[in-house]
Amino acid sequence: MSATAGPRAPLFAAGIRIGATLFLLAFSAFVGGFLVFADQVVNSREPARPHADGIVALTGGPQRIADAVALLQRGSADRLLISGVYERTSADALADRTPELASLLGCCVDIGYSARNTKGNAREAGEWARQRGYDSLIVVTSAYHMPRSLAEMSRELPRVRLVPFPVQSERLAHWYSDPATFRLLLVEYTKYIVARLT
Repeated sequence: MSATAGPRAPLFAAGIRIGATLFLLAFSAFVGGFLVFADQVVNSREPARPHADGIVALTGGPQRIADAVALLQRGSADRLLISGVYERTSADALADRTPELASLLGCCVDIGYSARNTKGNAREAGEWARQRGYDSLIVVTSAYHMPRSLAEMSRELPRVRLVPFPVQSERLAHWYSDPATFRLLLVEYTKYIVARLT
């Protein structure tokens, strides 16, 4: 046996204990943070009378666009950007899915085709808002997607007031008993942490 093996053994054991303790602390913080995140998402509610210079709807579900159009119709803002539209999706195709949109396309709706992810949505919305001199935006997206969307947009538009308008889904209420929804929230929480740290 090496003469140095004895003194090194306690140091190695101490390193293992410290590493295990740090791992448990990090894991506990992750789990605790996830539970807080899930609770905030599930209990988030749309504001009663939101108002801003513009509205940004992030694609990913038909209800997002429908809610954004309803806000525009009732005067919550002067203009709407639908961000992240697939390049082969025409304005008419969007109007087919959301009929209320048809009468607004010519006056006060812009369609953004450049965004491919949430970071891209933030860049697209940022350019749109800066071109028009907007100081405030209503952000319309799914409730589970809202924290990451706000994190990305706050970085892109640090001086713009962001008003969250979360679109809720009934399945979120029982996320803890639905494996697919649990996984959706867990993945979104992980992406949210990355967005906050990068």
